[in-house]
Amino acid sequence: MRFRHPDGSTVHLAYCTNVHPAETLHGVLAQLRDHCEPVRRRLGRDRLGIGLWLARDAAHALVSDPSALRGLRSELDRRGLEVVTLNGFPYEGFGAEEVKYRVYKPDWADPERLDHTTALARVLAQLLPDDVTRGSISTLPLAWRTACDDGRADTARTALRTLAERLDALQDLTGRDIRVGLEPEPGCVVETTGDAIAPLTAIGHDRIGICVDTCHLATSFEDPHTALDALTEARVPVVKSQLSAALHAEQPHLPEVREALAAFDEPRFLHQTRTSPTHPDRAGGSSTAAGLHGTDDLGEALKADTLPDASPWRAHFHVPLHAAPAAPLTSTLAVLKAALTRLVGGPHPLTTHLEVETYTWQALPPELRPRGRHQLTDGIAAELTLARDLLTDLGLKELP
Repeated sequence: MRFRHPDGSTVHLAYCTNVHPAETLHGVLAQLRDHCEPVRRRLGRDRLGIGLWLARDAAHALVSDPSALRGLRSELDRRGLEVVTLNGFPYEGFGAEEVKYRVYKPDWADPERLDHTTALARVLAQLLPDDVTRGSISTLPLAWRTACDDGRADTARTALRTLAERLDALQDLTGRDIRVGLEPEPGCVVETTGDAIAPLTAIGHDRIGICVDTCHLATSFEDPHTALDALTEARVPVVKSQLSAALHAEQPHLPEVREALAAFDEPRFLHQTRTSPTHPDRAGGSSTAAGLHGTDDLGEALKADTLPDASPWRAHFHVPLHAAPAAPLTSTLAVLKAALTRLVGGPHPLTTHLEVETYTWQALPPELRPRGRHQLTDGIAAELTLARDLLTDLGLKELP
């Protein structure tokens, strides 16, 4: 979906296909047929943007076989789909029964991460629509915190500088400007937008920036305006933003709230949980970002006295944008709205690539999960409709 910003620029809205896990090119083509085109039709659109997730095997197949890449581009066109952004965070196995910490491997100190991201950039340069010259890729924020010592951090930064050089060369070759954004996430070396400023300014290249995920922003209790103003002041480019909402519990000390949270404690994904306690010196979980306490997963937080419970908790669980959990829980949709106001509501957009990224539909409590493809299609279409309405309320005009 495309929108015209009041300044004349085009803002792209897509949804991320990591909600339909596939490891192979064959699986990606099946996604387009079984999910992406039906969402487009449900919305009544002639054209729909998708943020492709390409696992290692699929990316390798495309970059090593020009005919396969042409075939994917043709299939996108045939089904009324377009790609301006890729999700390069998960490397492989995102559809496994247990993902958890595996999603952070390989990290930016491992050569496989640089090779994979380079391959994604080369693929994206060929998938961009004919009238689009800039593409974006989101990637993991250097590494999981416990896997990164000073030596590995230096190696990671060197790899990103090498990536920037390769992106320069790619533009010289293709005329396409591909940019990569580190995606701050709780528990990682770059946990917050503030954590991203130092490494990104040290790299000092406008093709390496940040991907602002509004669920992660909310989970770390970052104020969207403060965070985005700091990025602007530091001249860190916002390569893309993922529109997502976290799970919010206003009164985690109450038994009924704990019971409601426990329904979201599931075995597949990691659900980092954070609180900003009234008394930060209370005994609690490991310290994280300034003023926060947190655990690596929701189940740990629910154990007695692990986290301070006098203040709200937020968990890294991407809940559907249009359907907040039932009371006594809610979502951080208000944080998303505030971030979107700053991202595209001003005189000039901070980014032109927006991507709805709710990959946890099948991880929701059983009674909330979609039953079959049609219900999932309905849910994704409803999320995109909400995002569209937020954009038009900010003065953007939906394009055909």
